[in-house]
Amino acid sequence: MRFLLLPLLLFSVNFLSAQCKTFKLASNGDTLNCIDNKGLKQGKWIITTPKLRGEPGFETEGIFKNDKKEGLWRSFNLMGDLIAQENYKWGNLHGRCLYFTLSGLEREESWRAVNPDKAFDTLDVVDPTNPNQFERIVVKNEGNSIKHGIWKTYSPNTGALIETQEYIMGQLKEDFRAAKLNTNSPNQSVDTAKKQATKVLPKEVADFNKKQAKKNKPVVTGRTGH
Repeated sequence: MRFLLLPLLLFSVNFLSAQCKTFKLASNGDTLNCIDNKGLKQGKWIITTPKLRGEPGFETEGIFKNDKKEGLWRSFNLMGDLIAQENYKWGNLHGRCLYFTLSGLEREESWRAVNPDKAFDTLDVVDPTNPNQFERIVVKNEGNSIKHGIWKTYSPNTGALIETQEYIMGQLKEDFRAAKLNTNSPNQSVDTAKKQATKVLPKEVADFNKKQAKKNKPVVTGRTGH
């Protein structure tokens, strides 16, 4: 059986190395830090950042897909202690991210990645004034992730929860709700209502609506997330 596994292992290493212009081999035989023939990072990577100008060094590990971080990435100090656990999509932070000190969990963040291949993207967000309804929001892609979800801060000494904040597409929930209520206020002046009714949509949004209309899908109002 041992003799059967050896050729398979050698074939696997040779196959992976053939896909990589440069790579490293881990002690267990895994292919690491692969750069393919197009110069793109692929597969499992371990990146070491040494100490510099008083800043502590650290090591990160995770998966690259076509030169962009994808899925779970973990960071460790040079003593091997976990200091960060982040999730990525399209190379941007996406989902729940945790940050630690030697005493335990210090900070919890929540992010929403936007597809970098689109100038604008649409997302369905729960209406803060009615949890049973969703509002479709147009998000302008600025190349960064958007704060979205629950953020928590903990005491580094006791681990007790200090602060909780909720973000909706880059805005604190309270601000998002206030803007929503202000937009839907029945006391809104007639002039303001007319201005909103005749509001000119950005060209990109108008073009998007035309495409959606052809597909018989809901169109958007031009509201943009931050």
